[in-house]
This record gives sequence, C-alpha cells and structure tokens, in this order.
Amino acid sequence: MCGISGWVSYQRDLRSERPTAEAMNATMACRGPDAQGLWLDTHAALGHRRLAIIDLPGGVQPMSEQTPDGDVVLVYSGEAYNYTELRDELRHRGHSFHTDSDTEVVLRGYLEWDADLPEHLNGMFAFAVWDGRTDRLLLVRDRMGIKPLYYFTTDDGVLFGSEPKAILANPLAPRTVDLDGLRELFSMAKTPGHAIWAGMREVEPGTVLTVQRAGLKARPYWQLSAVEHADSQQDTIARVRELLDDIVRRQLVSDVPRCVLLSGGLDSSAITALAAQQLRGKETVRSFAVDFVGQSENFIPDGLRSTPDTPYVHDVVRHAGTEHEDIVLDPAGLADPDVRAAAVRARDLPLGLGDMDQSLLLLFRAIRKHSTVALSGESADEVFGGYAWFHDPAARDAGTFPWLAALERHHGRGGSSLLDPELRERLDLPGYLAQRYEEAMAQVPHLDSEKDPLERRMREVCHLHLTRFVRMLLDRKDRLSMATGLEVRVPFCDHRLVEYVFNTPWSMKTFDGREKSLLRAATEELLPRSVVERVKSPYPSTQDPAYVAELQTQVRDLLSADDNPALGLLNRARMQEITTTPPGDITTAERNGLERALDLAVWADLEHPTLTS
Repeated sequence: MCGISGWVSYQRDLRSERPTAEAMNATMACRGPDAQGLWLDTHAALGHRRLAIIDLPGGVQPMSEQTPDGDVVLVYSGEAYNYTELRDELRHRGHSFHTDSDTEVVLRGYLEWDADLPEHLNGMFAFAVWDGRTDRLLLVRDRMGIKPLYYFTTDDGVLFGSEPKAILANPLAPRTVDLDGLRELFSMAKTPGHAIWAGMREVEPGTVLTVQRAGLKARPYWQLSAVEHADSQQDTIARVRELLDDIVRRQLVSDVPRCVLLSGGLDSSAITALAAQQLRGKETVRSFAVDFVGQSENFIPDGLRSTPDTPYVHDVVRHAGTEHEDIVLDPAGLADPDVRAAAVRARDLPLGLGDMDQSLLLLFRAIRKHSTVALSGESADEVFGGYAWFHDPAARDAGTFPWLAALERHHGRGGSSLLDPELRERLDLPGYLAQRYEEAMAQVPHLDSEKDPLERRMREVCHLHLTRFVRMLLDRKDRLSMATGLEVRVPFCDHRLVEYVFNTPWSMKTFDGREKSLLRAATEELLPRSVVERVKSPYPSTQDPAYVAELQTQVRDLLSADDNPALGLLNRARMQEITTTPPGDITTAERNGLERALDLAVWADLEHPTLTS
C-alpha cells in the first residue's frame, strides 16, 4: 500500500522540474512512511511513497525495466492477491524475477500483456506505467475503486496522484471549486469520475486511462453485467462460502503484523471468524473495535441503531478466540480540533461526517501501533443487501437514490437548510440529484427474462449501491487508514464475489425474510447466535451530549471570528440559533450541520480553495 504521483509533459523537459515533482510526492508521505522514490526523464516524472507490506527489501519503487527502445517504469499502490499464481504463469512465459514482491509481478505482467494487464489481476490497486518505448502513460484503477487515483489534464500532458493534494502541489493545477463541485460536495451522489476540484477527475473504477501526445482515452476493462443465475439456494450458499474462504485466505497474506476490524455486526464478525479459522494453530487473530465512554451503559436506540456494538463484539471475541482491544474514545478526544483537521486533511473534503470520521481516524491510529494490515467488513451491505432502506418500499421506490430518501426520513432536510439561502437556490441540489440519478439508472444492466417488477427494481437498487454509495465508503476507509499508514483490506469487494451475488435473485438474497440471508447462511456455523440474529447497525456515533456542546462552542467561535471564507456558504443566522439550543434538544440534522460547518472551515484553512460561480 502506497501513494503515487506523477507528471507527464510532452512539451517540456521534466528533468529540470525535480523540486515540483518532489513536492507532489511529499504530500503522499502518510500513505508511504517507509520509503520514497522519484524517477525523472525528459517527458515523465513518477513519484512513490511506500508502505512496505510484501517483500520489505525487494519492493522498492519506482520499479523499472530497461529495454533497447526505452525504459518501462511502474509506480504502484495496492495489493495483487493472486500475484503468486501470476508469477508462476509469467515464469512459464519466459520471465525471470529478482524480488518476491507483487510489484515486480505487475511490472512484468505489463511487459507481457500490455494494457490488458488489469484483467489478469485480483486485488485492490491503482498504478501508473510510463512506457518509454512509446512515450505512453497508463493509469489503472481496480474494479471496485478501492484505491483512489486522480488526474488533471494540462495543455501538454497530465498530472496524477493517489489524492488531490498531490496534484494541487503542482502550480499548473488551480485550487478552484465551481458550482458543480459544490453540488457534488453537498450531495451524496458520488458521481463517477467527479473530483470536486475544477479540471480534476478520478480515474473511474475498472478503467485504463491512456495518455499519449494525441490526448487521453479511457477504456473500461470491467463493469457489472447481468447474467442468469442458475444455482440453487443451497449451491449459492455453498459458493458464497467457497469464495469467502478463498478471499480471506488470499487477503491474510502479509509480511507485517495483521489484524481485523470488529464491530460485532454480521459482516466484520464473519471476516473475523473466517480469519481465526484459517489461522488456527498458527497465529491468534488480533481484533480491534471502537467504543465511546459510557456508550453501552447509556445507549439510546434510534431509527438507525437499535443496539450498541460492544456486547456483540465481546461475544465474537469469546467465540473466535481473538486477542482483542477496545479503543474507547471520550468526547474531548473526538471534538479535538486537531483531530478534525487531520480527518479533513486526510479526506481532502469537508463531508461533515464529524465524529464518525474522527473516531475512525483515532481507531486507525491506535491500531497502527500494533499492526500494519487490517481486514474489514466494509461493503457487505452493498453486496448482500444489508441496509434497512433495501427493505423499505418507501425508500426503495422514492425515485431517487434510496439512501437519500431513507436518511431524509430519519433526519429531515435540516442539512441543506444550513446553507446560505442564495447559494442553496443557485445550487439547485434537487435538480442536480435528479440528473445524477437518471444517469445512474441508465447504466443498470438488465436481463430480458427479468419480468418480476421487484426483482428488476432490486437489481437497480443493488447496482446503485455498488457503483455509487459503496465508493463513498471505500474512499473514506482508504483515506483515513492511509493517513495513519495502515492498510485496510476489504474482502467483500473481491470482484468474483460481487459479480456472483449481484446476479443472484433478490428472492434468494432474502430467502429467510431478513437482510443478508446468503452471508448469514454461509457463515452462521462460525458465529455466536447473538451475532447471527442481530439486526444491522451502522458504524457507531457517540450519543454523549458533551460532544454536541463542544461542537456548539466551536461553531460559536467560528461565527464570531468572521474571517473564514467558508462562512459565506452557510446560513449564519440559522447556525447561530443552533448554537444556543440545549445540546439534548438538537436534532440529528442540526448536529450534522454543525459538523459540516466546522469541516468546511477547516477545509478552507487547509486547502485555500477559490470558490467560483
């Protein structure tokens, strides 16, 4: 796991641009604390920051191969979980290897298969290959978008990086956010390719982007397709379990200490139990969970969370025999402005998730003291249909993204009302979301034989989650973990599992009348009954009113300072009103508004964006 950056220019000599290339690479230091490297040639500069996971001495980057017609150079972030099989295949094809790293497998795979390489890879990855034989750059991203990769087109080439901050370190990239960027920022649409910053784009998941003198060309190498599902229910359960066994086995491979993230829900508990089973007799699995001071004793059920996590976490620990640690956080730590600034800086965005981002960052910091690799249950809800709104006809059939309809029902529209009224009118978020929803729906694949209206709609709902919603969560998990130098792996995003379950009928995904029926049936013999029977509960959020009170204090200070450009985006009168409301009476939407205001202020201080109309 690493950070990559680079610059291709066909009209200048980049050998004289070392300071700028170094500045771009330096922004990736948190993603790669173990080593750094820079490769410069006439028209290309490639930078790399390394977090060493496999073959610690041998996987140094940038990695190059000299040929009679020019150098081929790779900078690579991620893991190829099938690298041992690919290495054997490449050896049979005549390649020799000098390291045990998956990086060299990727490099030699490119020499063998050229732009078809990613179709041979199983893993999470984002990489760049500069082919000096043809003066061509390839930017490649994994199928599900687990690892981030951004680019900015210049007059004579391109800038790229694992995160926007790498690109923004180059003077050619302006720090501008226009109205369309603000629309994306204040919505939860996650438009494919959109990067908020004007002129900047994401390499879309499952895509190869080719950069040549003639320009840029994107080619999707993978996307979800609709195929008939022929397996019986029992065969489907068995296949899901077979895939999970293989996926977890592959993703446990590491030359550094590893662990699991455990929430006490079905998803993370299943990964924990599978890891414990595979390592039994060899190694005791380490597990970590986040908790808040007094949360279990004082927990109050709400529309999203009916139970606290900790009792279920401890049931799994006893059942699977893990070596466990609860990371218990208090309101002061969660509300620490330095922690918020670190979270916003990590994400490059003021998304307003507040304590859920801050607690995740603090959890990862604590884990990093013991482990460098962690397995997560992220994405099981999107794959298997776990969210409550999958099963709520009102949200499912609302004519918009189901998560937006569900969250509006729980929290109201208070978040958008906290924006400046004139700005809110100019943004026209309902119109923007309607357009994004229409585009998303047009991309859903269907079967001609799919006549049942519910089955057809649920294929659409699943596709929306796998191509939009999950990418927000994957980006969050990647950014906050890599900001601490921790690699988080997501077994449920293995494309084989995603493809198989996507094409399983909804009636089979809910055969027992519950959410995630297939996952539960495939793993229940490994889990305590309490977890098997537990209802889905999202990532936890503190309920302590002391945290809300601290938010109010910080927002009051922000409003009184009157010197932050983010204030121009906010309904200041409404914000002032919320800061005087008793903490216990503040609604979730109002609390989210406080979080968003503080995140915007931090972002403005850190990134100095120019906001244009």
